[in-house]
Amino acid sequence: MPQDPPLDEITPEILLRAYAMGIFPMAESRNDPAIHWVDPRKRGILPLDGFHVSRSLARRMRDPALVVTADQAFAAVVSACAEREETWISHRIQALYQALHDQGYAHSIEVWQDGQLAGGVYGVALGGVFFGESMFSRRVDGSKIALAHAVARLRAGGFRLFDTQFLTPHLASLGGIEIPRAEYHRRLAEALATPATFNLQGYSSGAAGSAGASGTRHDNTQTS
Repeated sequence: MPQDPPLDEITPEILLRAYAMGIFPMAESRNDPAIHWVDPRKRGILPLDGFHVSRSLARRMRDPALVVTADQAFAAVVSACAEREETWISHRIQALYQALHDQGYAHSIEVWQDGQLAGGVYGVALGGVFFGESMFSRRVDGSKIALAHAVARLRAGGFRLFDTQFLTPHLASLGGIEIPRAEYHRRLAEALATPATFNLQGYSSGAAGSAGASGTRHDNTQTS
């Protein structure tokens, strides 16, 4: 008979159950072996119908040198998000996200310039919820461009909730808001019951046009 995993062993299945309960993992540092579960009193979300694209961001999104892809460099995006002096993305947590990606639950949006990663965002999709985990920029507005494309893709795929966990000034400038824990759990339950698809067949839509601006390159949705 199969045995239950040790209490300190966290499997991808346990991680998915945690997300469905409204909690998410964090570590103290890159090399921290422990995983801490978080359920904030105030929760950050990014309303899918309220993403704000400034004029300067819309201009950068029209740059013909930019190419945006989905699920083409998941491991590289997570590694780039962890490349900072202080990070909650431990090697153990990164391995769990890679396992979820291999199972089709974790996804990334990549922004490329001159063949190099300029920015990106990654997260976990479950039902009609996208749990945004982290993002990075190596060029001006790289993470904002990735978020704009993510919002467009989520809207096209029928998602109801974009969970950002916490609200930062960066996210607030893009339309992010903060809601009480009880309200978040109510929205979470509704969205989890909603069918949605991250890799929508035939999807090819300019993110800026879907999110409130116009003229961006279409994103490349091929995954093979």
